Amino acid sequence: MRDGNVVAVLFDIDGTLITTGGAGAAAWRHAFEELYGIPADIGRFTDNGMTDPEVGRLTFVNVIGREPSPGELARVLAVRLEHLPQAVAQSSGYRVLDGVCRLLPWLDRHGYLLGLTTGGVEAAARFKLARAGLNRYFPFGGYGSDSTDRTELTRRAIERARRLRGRTLSPSSCLVVGDTPLDVAAAKGAGAVSVAVASGHFSAAELRDAGADHVLTSLEEDLPL
Repeated sequence: MRDGNVVAVLFDIDGTLITTGGAGAAAWRHAFEELYGIPADIGRFTDNGMTDPEVGRLTFVNVIGREPSPGELARVLAVRLEHLPQAVAQSSGYRVLDGVCRLLPWLDRHGYLLGLTTGGVEAAARFKLARAGLNRYFPFGGYGSDSTDRTELTRRAIERARRLRGRTLSPSSCLVVGDTPLDVAAAKGAGAVSVAVASGHFSAAELRDAGADHVLTSLEEDLPL
């Protein structure tokens, strides 16, 4: 049975559950090169934890020199998705991060609702998790395709958890697990408990300074359940 008051655990993907070894950036680069002849480097223009639509928009602004129209942005996102499965499949740096393969089955067996809260659009999230066989643990989530605002998409994930449970679910009974200050801010904005993991580009000290309720060095440590 579950321990404590936690009902749902919502996970970010990149830097928290897996690293794609640069596959995501490669897919963006191929998309801009195919559409505009410019192999854009998203790392020059965007920050970790941003939503896919924001990554696409900011990269477009910086390499094309103007705001994209809604149709242009949609096309960039679509072509990026066309390239993503192959980029993930071919990435030599793809790996599941420490503790994940133990933690997810344990949480599942003990009756926690498991979901995603990620800046990636849903299709991109599913492509990234498929290589490791992790999609089966996550029947719901909040995605960059729901909102460009991380707090709002986290609220969407909590609402979907509530619907799946079929009864009242307080945000304070949800853990939001991520590796960036944006994950921390989204959790707090949605009224959830923020669990920051120093498994990505930010140190434990930086995540603590961002206001995380709990900070772990990896998912090999116990969650605050």
